[in-house]
This record gives sequence, structure tokens and C-alpha cells, in this order.
Amino acid sequence: MKIAFAKLEQPTSGAIVAGVLEDRNLTPTAAELDRQTGGAVTRALAGSRFKGKPEDLLALVAPAGLELSRIVLVGLGKPDALDALALQATGGRIVAHLNSVGETTAAVAIDDIPGAKLPPSELAAHLAFGARLRSYRFDKYRTGEKPEDKPSLTTLTVMLDDAAGASRAYDPLEKVGDAVIWTRDLVSEPANVLYPETLAKEARKLAEVGVDVEVLGEEQMRKLGMNALLAVGQGSARESQLVVMRWMGAADESQAPIAFVGKGVTFDTGGISIKPAGGMEDMKWDMAGSAAVIGAMRALAGRKAKVNAVGVVGLVENMPSGTAQRPGDIVTSMSGQTIEVINTDAEGRLVLADALWYCRDRFKPQFMIDLATLTGAIMIALGKEHAGLFSNNDELADRLLAAGKEVGEPLWRLPLGEAYDKLIKSDVADMKNVGGRHGGSITAAQFLQRFVKDTPWAHLDIAGMAWSDKDSPTTPKGATAFGVRLLDRLIANHYEEK
Repeated sequence: MKIAFAKLEQPTSGAIVAGVLEDRNLTPTAAELDRQTGGAVTRALAGSRFKGKPEDLLALVAPAGLELSRIVLVGLGKPDALDALALQATGGRIVAHLNSVGETTAAVAIDDIPGAKLPPSELAAHLAFGARLRSYRFDKYRTGEKPEDKPSLTTLTVMLDDAAGASRAYDPLEKVGDAVIWTRDLVSEPANVLYPETLAKEARKLAEVGVDVEVLGEEQMRKLGMNALLAVGQGSARESQLVVMRWMGAADESQAPIAFVGKGVTFDTGGISIKPAGGMEDMKWDMAGSAAVIGAMRALAGRKAKVNAVGVVGLVENMPSGTAQRPGDIVTSMSGQTIEVINTDAEGRLVLADALWYCRDRFKPQFMIDLATLTGAIMIALGKEHAGLFSNNDELADRLLAAGKEVGEPLWRLPLGEAYDKLIKSDVADMKNVGGRHGGSITAAQFLQRFVKDTPWAHLDIAGMAWSDKDSPTTPKGATAFGVRLLDRLIANHYEEK
């Protein structure tokens, strides 16, 4: 779908979308359409349940005399609630509706609304951003779809007086959108197509936007002592990989970078501690944390963020075979700490243990944030409404919570503490990789904390947020790319040179 910005004027074909505020207060464009149609707009509103709330939408077939296919009225709510997230959701709802009725071209009028939190140019940019995010569809493997089952909308024009200003405001959002869509594609790919080597190959494409990409194979990791990571992949015919990405956007290249670390289990059978068959196909997206890191690096580079950033992702496939690690095995991590493997399905933390230590030891970052679809327990605790946040640094945690609210990727902070740490004490090694039935997400975070030392660190358990079972205004059912917008907003708010 093509998105364009143009001066505010009535289109001569397709659909026109106009806003209506709460209590059916017409915006200037809606009022003009009402005049042109002899009061058809107000009559339609009076005969409907449309109140102008954000979820409201009402479509009218354009009356004779108008060179349009239909008029679509969209609820905007109260003027003082018109912020970035509200307009993104509006853009998503508009696209979903237009596709459902078969429109191919449409124009959305953005009026100057007193009391709105943002100027029209930014309102327009965020509406377009939401439309772009909702237009996503992973359909590369659908070979026999009927035309009527495919999205119809090809062009969406956002109209306002300051079209040039809207285009400028949209440019960095478009770069983030590119990263989100790419990330969704990566997470959506099946495991026979996307495995450690091919995901590393995808990450190499970041060189096109100026990111330095380095890929370590198993021999290199073995020399570094990454036995925890390598143990996870030893049952697979696929070779494990470690991808290191560097974006040096700060004026001072010697400035300590910020760092993102991602779990990339491209398929997780559970290994010898094998998962139940039902739903195992979902485990293709157990690499969503690594995809979010790769996507965040693309977002920063795409919009030329003035920051030094490092991304490290450990890529493995967890398979049962004659060479797979066994429950009871003891592995020595890169840090020198030993781990008793109680459950081979608690594998993500083994991957992150070596990736975090490597990142901390090599790059000495200002802080590290890891993202991982780490535990089913986080969904028991938080459902699919929040990702879990654990941190050893209150400032970093607070900034992440705020950034999550801004972009609609909410986090909820959970505790860490000595009592939880004792639950992963092993009788035969420095630690074991699971604690017990209770507090499973917390003991997983406690495990990771042992590999960051005094570096400020946050762990995001995104198991409940990486994949959506239903449509939302800006995210169709499927891969969400949760974390890309969150990390980008965190950097833009606090760590980027102004």
C-alpha cells in the first residue's frame, strides 16, 4: 500500500474519510461533506449508534453528484485525547475497514482541531504510521487466494494544509515501520526456511543501512568458551550462530554503546525434555527476541540515530537427537560459571547467558537490555497484555516502562531478590537452569542476572507479546515485532545526541 501526503482538497474518486469528535461534533471536512450532501451526514449519524468515540466508524455510499464511492466517518473521541497512539489506532482502523469493503484508493482529511495534543502535521504522520502497520500481511506462501480475499487498498492519501510538514514528520516513523514489518516477516517465517544460518544471513542485510555485521560460527564460539549456548544447539543438524551488529551513530565513536541482546531459538522442540505436540508449531517464533533486536538496529540505522548501539543475538535450534544435551548435563559457560541442566526446555537462558557475558565483556556497554520469549510462566502471571520487566537498575526500568506506554508496548515490572536466587542453587554446580514450579519467570531472570555483574541491565520476557491471536488496530493477527518501537523510543527519549 502506498502512502502519500497532499493538500487538503476533495478527491475526485475513491473514498473520503473524515473525522467526527465525541458527541457527534463534526470536523470542518465532515461539516463540508454534510453541506455538499444536503445533510446526509448528519441524518446518517442521527440514525446510528455512532457517537464519535475512537472505536466508532460509519460508512455511507456517496450520494449522486459526488465523484466518490463512499464517505467514511471515523470517531476521534475528545480533542485532548488526540495523541500519537490514538491517531495510529485510527489509521489502522481505517485501513482495516477500507480493505474489508474493497476500496482501492482513499483519502483521509486531517483538520486543525483545537485542543489536540499534536499539530495537524504530526497527527497526519501518526495516522499514516498506524495505517502502514495495520496494512501488514504475511502472504508469501498463499498461492491460491481469490482476489476478493486479498487486501484491496493500494493508495492512501493523507490530506492536510501542511502536507510537506506531515511528510517530514512521517519520514523517521516510516523507517521504524520498515523495521517493524521486516521483523514481523522474520518471526513469521517457518523453521525450515529460517534457521540459525539463514537468520544470520538476513541480519547481514543490515549492512545496506550502515550497520557493521559480524557472524561467529560454532568453532569461534567454542574457542571463546560459549559452551552454554553451544549445548542448546548440539542436537541440531543446523550450526549455531552468534550475530554481532554495530551502529556507530554518535559523534564520538569511542563513546560506550548501549546494547541489546536477543534470544534466537529458531525452533524449540524442548530438546530431550520435549514439548507436547499440540501447539508446537508456534515454536517457530521462539526467536522473536533476536528478531526484535535485529529490527531495532535497523530502525536506529534507518533513521540515522545519533547513538552508538550494539546488538548481539544468539541463534540456535533446540532439537532432540543422539547428540542433544541431556537433563543432568553440566556445562561451563563463557563466564566460567557452571550450570546443571535440569530441563533442556529451559534453553533460552543458556543462550542468553553466554550472549550477555560476551556483550558485556567485549563492548563494556552503558547498559544491556535482553529480549526473549523466555517463559510460559510470564503469560500465567501477566496474560498477553504486558511483557515482563526485570532490572537491576531503577532508572533504566522506569525509562523502559515510560517508553512502553508511549508506543503501546506495555511492560510490567516484577521483583528480583536473594530469596528467588536461592531457588536456582545446584548441589553439583554453580547453579541449575530451573528453579521450581513457583516464580518461574523470576528465577529465569535471576539466572540471567548472574551473567551481567554490575552492568545496568534489564530483561524483557516477551513470551506473551511476540505473537497475537487476534487483530488489534495496528497489529494484524500474527507476529507483532514487540520491542522494536519500544527500544527505538527509549533511545530517542534518553540516549540519543540532540
